[in-house]
Amino acid sequence: MTPLRGITFKILSVCVFVAMSAIIKATSDDVPPGQAVFFRSLFAIPVIGVWLALRGELHTGLKTRDPLAHFWRGLVGTTSMGLGFAGLGLLPLPEVTAIGYAAPILVVIFAAMFLGEQVRLFRLSMVALGLAGVLVVLSPRLQVDPATLSSRETLGAVIVLLSAVFAALAQIFVRKLVNTETTSAIVFYFSVTASLLALLTLPWGWAVPPLHIFGLLVLAGLLGGVGQILLTTSYRNTDASLIAPFEYTSMILSIMVGYTIFGEVPGAATLAGGAMIVIAGILIILRERQLGLKRTQQRKAGPTNPH
Repeated sequence: MTPLRGITFKILSVCVFVAMSAIIKATSDDVPPGQAVFFRSLFAIPVIGVWLALRGELHTGLKTRDPLAHFWRGLVGTTSMGLGFAGLGLLPLPEVTAIGYAAPILVVIFAAMFLGEQVRLFRLSMVALGLAGVLVVLSPRLQVDPATLSSRETLGAVIVLLSAVFAALAQIFVRKLVNTETTSAIVFYFSVTASLLALLTLPWGWAVPPLHIFGLLVLAGLLGGVGQILLTTSYRNTDASLIAPFEYTSMILSIMVGYTIFGEVPGAATLAGGAMIVIAGILIILRERQLGLKRTQQRKAGPTNPH
């Protein structure tokens, strides 16, 4: 494994996903979230298919032992995506990014609840810090003063937080899936499932977008596929615990894109709360890496001889 190569692919994937989010935000006034999910998922499929074909995994990589598990993972993940896309139309990009960072924090809680993983005092403390950061980011949107309260932005904050909850649940499903399924199958069948599920939103009204909006939606799908490939490649090259902290570069990129393209200036609550969430997330990752190294050393040492 080559750490620098893995880190490079990780940062590239973050850049691509931020660009995709910006495109979805730019089209949010023209198409509903369900339609955006459809385009993002459908046009990711050919990109992923070509990638698998080039790797010689198109046939073997798409075999599955548990189709129903892919459906449930797809249902939860698609719900998260749809809520996230809806939130992009209601809140500034940096704020959506900051609230989205709650997902890895929530994974720790859900892993203890559903997978029986042990959560010791350090991780509990970091989870508390991260959730406190989420509350700080949300605080301006949840004020009770009618003079400052915006129902649109309050709704956006709640929607994005729910998106983070479903994203965390999706990660729990993925943790179970990796025991029996290949990464290729997980990536491919999620895009297929999301495309089909998005069609269920047709009765709520889909728009016939102008040509340039249609092009942007197709581009969002292509970028989604490319981003998923870059992300998968990064984890093939380097330990997850080493490259995971680079996910938080998306905050810097979101602030830059939000200011440059949408004229958004993040407030003090977004910056302060986002920093708390980032610190908590990075410390959890570093702690997990430290524990992982200790377990590896113990396995290499083997059982000790009491005599």
